[in-house]
Amino acid sequence: MTPAVPPRLSRSANHGTLWLAAAAALAATRTPRARRAATRGLASLGLASLTVGALGKRTVPTVRQLKRRPAAAAFPSGHAASAAAFATGVALESPAWGTVVVPVAACVALARADSGPHVPGDVAAGAAVGVGAAFAVRALVPTRGQVAPPARPRAEVPALPDGEGLVLVANTGAGSAERVRALRDALPRAEVVECEPADVPAELEKAATHARVLGVCGGDGTVNAAARVALRARLPLAVLPGGTLNHFAYDLGIEDVRDLARALRAGDAARVDVGRYSCGGKHGVFLNTCSVGVYPELVRERERWSHRIGGWPAGVVAALRVLRADRHPLEAEVRGRTHPLWLLFAGNGTYHRMGLAPGRRRDLADGQLDVRVVHGGRRPAIRLLAAALAGPLTRSPAHAAVQVGRLQLDHVAPGTLLAYDGEVTEVEGRVTLEKLPEALTVYRPIPSD
Repeated sequence: MTPAVPPRLSRSANHGTLWLAAAAALAATRTPRARRAATRGLASLGLASLTVGALGKRTVPTVRQLKRRPAAAAFPSGHAASAAAFATGVALESPAWGTVVVPVAACVALARADSGPHVPGDVAAGAAVGVGAAFAVRALVPTRGQVAPPARPRAEVPALPDGEGLVLVANTGAGSAERVRALRDALPRAEVVECEPADVPAELEKAATHARVLGVCGGDGTVNAAARVALRARLPLAVLPGGTLNHFAYDLGIEDVRDLARALRAGDAARVDVGRYSCGGKHGVFLNTCSVGVYPELVRERERWSHRIGGWPAGVVAALRVLRADRHPLEAEVRGRTHPLWLLFAGNGTYHRMGLAPGRRRDLADGQLDVRVVHGGRRPAIRLLAAALAGPLTRSPAHAAVQVGRLQLDHVAPGTLLAYDGEVTEVEGRVTLEKLPEALTVYRPIPSD
């Protein structure tokens, strides 16, 4: 006997309406994990629907004693497949949200047999298809939990149960107001300084004079500025993501206030590598990537358009303008040999491709610069696309990769742009990229063994 389930719940799932509404509700929470859960749930649902269609549902045999004849083929149950796919996809990305969605999905699946259109075998087969689709999506695009770098080497830092000793500088230009309010609620004795983007460097320097822990809320560029100050002051750094791109915070396993507060209360931290570039008297650090060639030009072009048409449209316009420009590739001398280049990329740590997802770092203290080179020649767009598709291949006609601890570029032309963590500067002559192993201490959640 199946439990009585309201038929209205089953009908609400027709054509995926219920799951589209659930995905919209998750996205409305404005948390990265919930949004990814919604996206993964819908992707799993889509694959499950395609699979059911490809398998070809067959009509219910007349020997079945059903309450009513179905209007369409019944095996496997499409409703059960969609419900199981969406719920499993959500749970794989966010177990917390999975506990909310899974019971609803189970009720929808049970309602199909309870109200008559299906027998339990149809529902079980559909649920199996849905669960399989969710795991297939995870194989193609791994969850963040699958690629989280190990929290090592561990560092000794003070535990701040109520936040006393933390001075956090928040970049108001990064839309950080909501997260700052949540931080004040979670750590009431923390000192929070909100300021405009132009005032961030000065406020960070001021905070470092009396903080036990230097905190920052903003995107990768803001975090880069905080890392420079923390290195000079020899302070541990607490990072709260608050910008458009938050690669470093996410690689630390910090997505929201709860993650950071948990690490601060427990005194959990690790030491991570820092990349450094130098050119004459100019030098700086990078936590994510550093590059010369096409990408820095794209960043600068995007900045020119973003205030007019928005971030993502500006990125598309910038890519079209840069890649269609009739200009010679960058020429740089690498290890004594001159190379024409479209792009030289150096990652602070080795990036690994997993499935269709962008490359992620498995270790933030591996001592390596992940150097990727796109060779010069005609048709830069095709070469850059080939390099992106090459993934883990170490060498191809357009792309080469090597891991080193230090790299020197000579005879770089005056006015060449260098991008580091989303910021852009000009370099010329000799440019040196190197690693500072385990130089920075950062708070991050450390899972139990």
